Amino acid sequence: MEGDSSASYIHMVQHLIEKCLIFHMSKEECMEALSKHAKIEPVITSTVWNELEKENKGFFEAYAESKSKDERMTEEETSTMIKKMITESSKEDSKD
Repeated sequence: MEGDSSASYIHMVQHLIEKCLIFHMSKEECMEALSKHAKIEPVITSTVWNELEKENKGFFEAYAESKSKDERMTEEETSTMIKKMITESSKEDSKD
């Protein structure tokens, strides 16, 4: 049973990282946002992010090139977006 909950937790972190990517957040911004708003330890976010980078090297190279500072969200926008993502993620998990 422990393995199922760990896999589910990692899947949730991956899902939240993907949402961060949609909002053009850097790894550091994502780690900070998930730590502050979802109570996810930065080392967990970093580890999952690194694994995603390994599996999707081409995507992350293109992402790094296209990311611009002009597209950053305010802290309030980030907070609202993360809270919404967590709520949606909880609803999806309860369906499973």
